[in-house]
Amino acid sequence: MSSFNELVSFIRTEVNRDLKRLPFPERPVYLYEPIRFALRGTGKRFRPILVHLAGRANNADPDSLMKIALAVELLHNFTLVHDDIMDNDDMRHGQAAVHSKWDDSTAILAGDGIYAIAQILLSGLPDRANAICRSFSQATLEVCEGQALDKEFENDLSITEDQYLEMIEKKTGSLLGACAEMPATLVGADKEVIDNFDKFGRALGIGFQIHDDLLEIYGNPDDMGKSLGSDIAEGKQTLMVIKARNQFGKEWGTIIADPNAPNLMDMIRSFFTEKGIKSETKSMAQSYFKSARESLENISDINRDELNKFVNLVENRTY
Repeated sequence: MSSFNELVSFIRTEVNRDLKRLPFPERPVYLYEPIRFALRGTGKRFRPILVHLAGRANNADPDSLMKIALAVELLHNFTLVHDDIMDNDDMRHGQAAVHSKWDDSTAILAGDGIYAIAQILLSGLPDRANAICRSFSQATLEVCEGQALDKEFENDLSITEDQYLEMIEKKTGSLLGACAEMPATLVGADKEVIDNFDKFGRALGIGFQIHDDLLEIYGNPDDMGKSLGSDIAEGKQTLMVIKARNQFGKEWGTIIADPNAPNLMDMIRSFFTEKGIKSETKSMAQSYFKSARESLENISDINRDELNKFVNLVENRTY
């Protein structure tokens, strides 16, 4: 595993290097200074790493893979810049959110610019640029749909687990699906192979998000780069909140009655643990990671080793 960790570290370093090398103009400062700032954060780069690993499984051209990887990371950062405004999050990747350091108008424009740069990168691909741009745009639309559902679900006590899973498949799973399938599209793989890579990425993304919900409660705030419990404070319907409300409505209502209680997070953690909600949620995440591995098994003539190790990495992450 150490050699795989070294590979992941190498890919992350190369992605960070090439992000810094993107030729942003100096002016207008109002646009490009916050863009540089947004991309300076120490993100995990899981999505571009997945692009490269899926590309290695398909023996894809490394230079083209890097363009896709950078575009995906730019898209991800575009969504974060805008989501932080919508979700009132003031911290991102261990630094101030763009809207917090500047203002909402600056952040909106910076996000738009970041997305435009991603599209320019993909349009310069030498092979199958149209098909890849179509996948990229479809994933972008699904991410937007997922964010819209997330906002619609806030403080809606009727949201079910199935509705939540649909939302996170769009908001998180669709982009990881695109990360896995665009390298297969790049090399001209047939539709069945592309579909299985997409299913792999989507299942991985759903597992990723459920695991992220766990870390939102049980993680280390320094590692997470944001305050814990912010989703619950904003009234978001996470999987654990839905389980708590449906299974233990009265007790859950009592716990969250005072959102300013000084020991609120401690009470929430204890409640989720004692009622078995933590273990139920963890088991559900594991089931999606298993589905991701099964989708890989349906793809013949590829080396699955690195992608399976990546699933393990995502499943066991602590940040």
